[in-house]
Amino acid sequence: MAQGCLKCLKYTMCVANFLCFMCGAAVLGFGVYMTVNFKMATLTPTLVSFNLANLLLISGIVITCVSFLGFLGALKENRCLLLTFFLLLFMLMLVELTVACLLLMYEREIGQMVKEDLNNGLEKAKGTAGNSTTEVLNEWDLLQSQLECCGVNNKTDWGNNVPGSCRVKPSDPSKPQYWKKGCLLKLQTFFEENFLHTGISVIVLCIIEVLGMCFAMTLFCHISRSGLGYKL
Repeated sequence: MAQGCLKCLKYTMCVANFLCFMCGAAVLGFGVYMTVNFKMATLTPTLVSFNLANLLLISGIVITCVSFLGFLGALKENRCLLLTFFLLLFMLMLVELTVACLLLMYEREIGQMVKEDLNNGLEKAKGTAGNSTTEVLNEWDLLQSQLECCGVNNKTDWGNNVPGSCRVKPSDPSKPQYWKKGCLLKLQTFFEENFLHTGISVIVLCIIEVLGMCFAMTLFCHISRSGLGYKL
């Protein structure tokens, strides 16, 4: 009976980690595809490395590495790999909970940092508004086009040099219409609308990680009792 439960647990872990590995590989591939074929706007114009493509790349790498350890550890009944898998899941869960708590505790401070970053990026873009190849100005064009916003608060932030990305399309070129809302308000609205979904996702992810840790530790203990902890 015990051996049957052990085999069932072993193959359940193998299948679950294999599916996670395939999902991680798909996320990684999609991140690479987006990096090569699309130009994504960042959270704020001066944080050029913080975009969806990079997040997908990091998430895909982490998922594939951790799930591969779990799959190989369960398949080979190796205590070292299972313990490493357990510790990695535990550290990931701690990081996720810590980040979630920090976001809740320092919500105002983070909002102020985003506002200052937007203002600094806007000043840099205004200083080079005549050069369309400037990286900061290009980031602002992407941000305003994707969020359908203009400036930090409104179009008056740009002064007399309002970029074309602020215009409502389609509109009459002789009487251009501009987005009325600023990018700061749009970002705040975006986070408020997705706050519940993000919280639910974090909770579900933590539950999956706890189940993975329980499975790994149970299998680890069974293997230790059977004396097959380093079977290759």
